[in-house]
Amino acid sequence: MPISLYNSLTRRNETFAPQDPARVTMYVCGPTVYNYVHIGNARGPVVFDVLARLLRRHYAGVVYARNITDVDDKINASAQAAGVPIATIATRYAQAYREDMAGLGVAPPDLEPHATAHIGPIVAMCERLIASGHAYAAEGHVLFQVSSFPDYGKLSGRDPEELLDGARVEIAPYKKDPGDFVLWKPSTPDLPGWDSPWGRGRPGWHIECSAMCKAQLGDTIDIHAGGVDLLFPHHENEVAQSTCANDGKIFARWWLHNGMLTFDGRKMSKSLGNVLLLHELLKQYPAEALRLRLLSGHYRQPLDWSEAAISQSISTLDGWYRVLRELADVAIEAPLPVPETVEAALCDDLNTPQALAALSQLADAARAASPADRGAAKAALLGGGALLGLLQQDPETWFKGAPDGIDAVAIDALLAERQQARAARNFKRADEIRDELAAMGIAIEDSAAGPRWHVVK
Repeated sequence: MPISLYNSLTRRNETFAPQDPARVTMYVCGPTVYNYVHIGNARGPVVFDVLARLLRRHYAGVVYARNITDVDDKINASAQAAGVPIATIATRYAQAYREDMAGLGVAPPDLEPHATAHIGPIVAMCERLIASGHAYAAEGHVLFQVSSFPDYGKLSGRDPEELLDGARVEIAPYKKDPGDFVLWKPSTPDLPGWDSPWGRGRPGWHIECSAMCKAQLGDTIDIHAGGVDLLFPHHENEVAQSTCANDGKIFARWWLHNGMLTFDGRKMSKSLGNVLLLHELLKQYPAEALRLRLLSGHYRQPLDWSEAAISQSISTLDGWYRVLRELADVAIEAPLPVPETVEAALCDDLNTPQALAALSQLADAARAASPADRGAAKAALLGGGALLGLLQQDPETWFKGAPDGIDAVAIDALLAERQQARAARNFKRADEIRDELAAMGIAIEDSAAGPRWHVVK
C-alpha cells in the first residue's frame, strides 16, 4: 500500500515517491549536545523512528541520517560553567543522548554526522554562496543575503517581513539587512575555531545542517524532518542556503514537522520550571510507557504530558503484556507478520493513534482466540507492536520491571515462603508476606499456573 505523508512545503498530504527507490534518504535534525535532553526533544526521534521502520518495509535501501551539533554557543557556555573543555561537554552529552534514545527503543540512525567533522564542507559552502552573490563577508563574518533568494519564507508560509518581525535577529552594523543570517562568525582565543578565508572562526547553526546533509546524502534528499519549532528560522534558512549553494536544486522534497509537547496544558519551558529531563524520566517510568505516550497523539498535533497520561500508558501496556503472558506457551515462527490494520494507519501520514487502536483490537482478538488461532493472533500482536517499537520485552520481564532498590531474588524468596505458608495453612503469615510485598510496591497475582508478581507502576 502507498505511503502518504503531509508535506509542510506544499501543505497537503502527498503520496510518497522517492527519487531512487533503492536509496531513500531522510535527514532528521539531531541534538545540540550541551545538556541532557527533555522529553519534548524525544518526540521527533520516536515518531521518525517509526517512519524509518515503515520506509524499510517498503524500500530495500533507506539511508537515515540524524546529526550531532557539537559546536555551538550553548556548548561553550556549559563548558565554561562546568570548568571543563568544550569537547568534554559535547562528548558526554552526545553519549547520554544515544543512551536515552536507545532506552526509548529508538534505533540508531544509519549516519550520525558531527558538525565538527564537516568544517571543510561548511567553509566550501560559504565560499560557493559568496561566489554566487548569495552571501558576503564582513568583519570576519559570512552572512547569507536573504534578499537574494525570492522564495525565502515559502516553507513557513509567511511573508519575509512578517518572519523578520517575529524573529530574534541581531541588528549588527556589518549586516546589509537585519534579516541576513550568519553562516560563519569569528572566534576569540577561548572559543573553538578553525582557520578559514575570513580568519579563525566557527560555523553558524543553520549552515551546519545544510553542509552535513549535502555531504552525507546529496544535493537533494527525499525527507527532511524535525520539530515544528525548527520551521523558522532553522529550516527556512536551510532551504535558502542549500538551494542557492546547489544551483537552484530542490533541497528536500518532503518536509515533516512534529508538534510540541505541553505539560498539563502549558508549554514546557525552563522559565516555568516544567521541563522534564528524559534522562530522569527513564529512571522513574518504564521506557515503553514513555514511548507509547509519545506515539499516542498524531505527530503533527501538540501532545500534553501528565502523570495521568503516563499511568494510562502503563495500564495499556499491562493489558497487552497480560495477553502475551497468557500466550507464553504458544509457539510462533519468524518473521512476524505486520497486520494490515496497523500498517494502513501508519501509511496514512503516520497515524499512530489509529495504529495503536488497531493494536488494542489485535490484543482483544488474541485474548479471545481459539486454541487453533492463538499462534496467528499472538504473531499479529507482536508484529504490529514491532512496527511501532512496542511489546519488545518478555511479558515476565515487563511485569517484573522493578525500579532501582527492588531485589527480584528476595521477592521470589518471599513468594516461595508465602506458598509454603499457604500449604501449611498458615494464612496469617501468608497475608503478612502479601502486605510486606505490597509495601514494596509489589502486587501478587494468583493464577492456575501459580503465583506471579509485578511492580505496581
